[in-house]
Amino acid sequence: MKKPTLLILAAGMASRYGSMKQIDGFGPNGETIIDYSIHDAIKAGFGKISFIIREEFLESFKGIFEPKLAGKVETDYIFQTFDLKKYGIDKDIERAKPWGTGHAILESKNQIHEPFCVINADDYYGYEAFKNMVDFLTTEADANKYSIVGYKIGNTLSENGSVSRGVCQTDAEGNMSMINERTKVYSKDGGIVYEEDEQEFPLDASTPVSMNFWGFTPDVFKITEDLFVDFVEKNENNPKSEFFIPLIADHLIKNNIATFKVIPTDAKWFGVTYKEDKEIVQENINKLVSDGVYPSKLW
Repeated sequence: MKKPTLLILAAGMASRYGSMKQIDGFGPNGETIIDYSIHDAIKAGFGKISFIIREEFLESFKGIFEPKLAGKVETDYIFQTFDLKKYGIDKDIERAKPWGTGHAILESKNQIHEPFCVINADDYYGYEAFKNMVDFLTTEADANKYSIVGYKIGNTLSENGSVSRGVCQTDAEGNMSMINERTKVYSKDGGIVYEEDEQEFPLDASTPVSMNFWGFTPDVFKITEDLFVDFVEKNENNPKSEFFIPLIADHLIKNNIATFKVIPTDAKWFGVTYKEDKEIVQENINKLVSDGVYPSKLW
């Protein structure tokens, strides 16, 4: 069986961070967060790394990653563009930002032909998540069985502001029954709340949330394309609308097309949403290095 592919979402604009955080250095030798994800993915058994990027990022990405990865793993580059004609949409819709993470998956449909995992470029996930995902993709995944790694929300917050999280509900079999995108989650008075319509609602610290760590097979592309075309038709006059992966999952679950196994983890997430997060990420990586989880020089 062909090894699964890791699809890294790296086409975002990083507006709150202020620069291209996808290729910012955090490790002792300038390693990016992506470097640690790729290191863990290769160790776990992924056979190819596909970067979903904006075309203008190509030379920067190749310059950073190709010298490190040559001979270690196959690499591939996929462009997230504003071209809608390839999906049969004969319109030019002006936007400043890409169409979102669900659209990013769709852009890879001609280059990914094996089970694959989707992650963010700017999040640290830990080896356990990659190993558990490889196990799922190679033994369980099919057209009707997908997965998501569920992080405890208490392990995923930023000290420097609110975060967006896909809050998961699970059924008795451990499959996701619903996912709600909460766009403003933060700590308050020793607890965790999310804000909606200017009201605050509590969340238990152990609530599983999506950190955009998904497992799919290529069967997902056709239905994603249908959903995306419908989404564009409904949102062509809303330049800030985004076609998120949870919209795909929600449709598949509600229509009994596919299940999403929630793979639990106790790992502590860290990542960069705000510029102020950089120092915290560096401290976390330095601790992992000092604890022997990673060598001081990753490559």
